[in-house]
Amino acid sequence: MKLPIFCPSCESSLNVSQMKCNHCDTTVNGNYDLPLYLKLGRDEQDFILAFFLSSGSIKEMAKQAELSYPTMRNKMDDLIEKIKQLKTL
Repeated sequence: MKLPIFCPSCESSLNVSQMKCNHCDTTVNGNYDLPLYLKLGRDEQDFILAFFLSSGSIKEMAKQAELSYPTMRNKMDDLIEKIKQLKTL
């Protein structure tokens, strides 16, 4: 199941309010921001993971995805811009 990151009613960002240990049933309550990585969509998270697993090689990622290097570079630039915007929120 995918973690919801936006309110289904007003589309505002959601925060974490409760976490529970499945081992001992301890519950922690509060109002915590989601980590930036979890504020990204599943495709964007997968892109970052693929970048990491390719040792940071955009050329290798492009080869594996059967895309041109400029196309993959544009995807990377778009993701970088989105992360910059999320960091300022």
